Amino acid sequence: MMFVSQFANRVSGPRVTNDLFPLSVGFLGAGQMATALGAAWAKAGLIDAAKSRAADPYPEARTKFESATGVPAVLTNAEVIQACDVLVLAVKPQVVPAVLAEVRPHLDPRHFVISIAAGITLDTLAAGLGTERLARVMPNTPCLVNASASGYSVRSANPSDAAVVAKLFGAVGVAHALPEHLLDAVTGLSGSGPAFVYLFIEALADGGVKCGLPRATAQALAAQTVLGAARMVLETGTHPGALKDAVASPGGTTIAGLHALERAAFRAAAIDAVEAATKRAQELGKK
Repeated sequence: MMFVSQFANRVSGPRVTNDLFPLSVGFLGAGQMATALGAAWAKAGLIDAAKSRAADPYPEARTKFESATGVPAVLTNAEVIQACDVLVLAVKPQVVPAVLAEVRPHLDPRHFVISIAAGITLDTLAAGLGTERLARVMPNTPCLVNASASGYSVRSANPSDAAVVAKLFGAVGVAHALPEHLLDAVTGLSGSGPAFVYLFIEALADGGVKCGLPRATAQALAAQTVLGAARMVLETGTHPGALKDAVASPGGTTIAGLHALERAAFRAAAIDAVEAATKRAQELGKK
């Protein structure tokens, strides 16, 4: 898709060189996000599949990961750490403390740890792992189609580590280097945001069905409408408010619909959703 190809590999961060790649990357957790990242990185030639590894306690997850990425999946984290230089912590926030305690004895100075666990701070990672070669990244599920929106923060004395993060996550969409204190807001906006957009697409489709459209047609039109509107914002660089005004003719259909959304406090609800998700990310980081 044009959208994917045009906006993949866009990063804000350090200058990236190709001298560091391909990498041996170890995935601590082989769930959906790890699988999507591993498949994209292997396809882009950023990781050496034969030298990379993934660990997961669930046989089904290991099988799916191997099939999608070509990277061997094993049972224990220790096997992954022994084989790989870059480690991706890809487990649920609730199990992070146990994983950090398990991993710590096996780390040495060659390891660079990248966490994609929501809400887990760099301070927590440093205390749990006993290392300062760390990065915290918040990608989102559209990395499955190379259209992720990620924010990241790196804590490392090794300048190549920041370049590694920029290159890896720029390969699956858009990646922005940010101060760590803003990453919970990234979690609330782009991390949780796809679910909010899916709800909007579903609601648009329901509206179409209510007005007589077949379900499949309504869903296709709604999804394409959201995709097209997003591309207009990204490709033109025009403020979304100006693009909205360009669609809303005086006394027309669009302004009538916008009025209905304003009566329902649509914009306030969207702001509240991002704020609630951000606060939840902050709560997870404190546990």
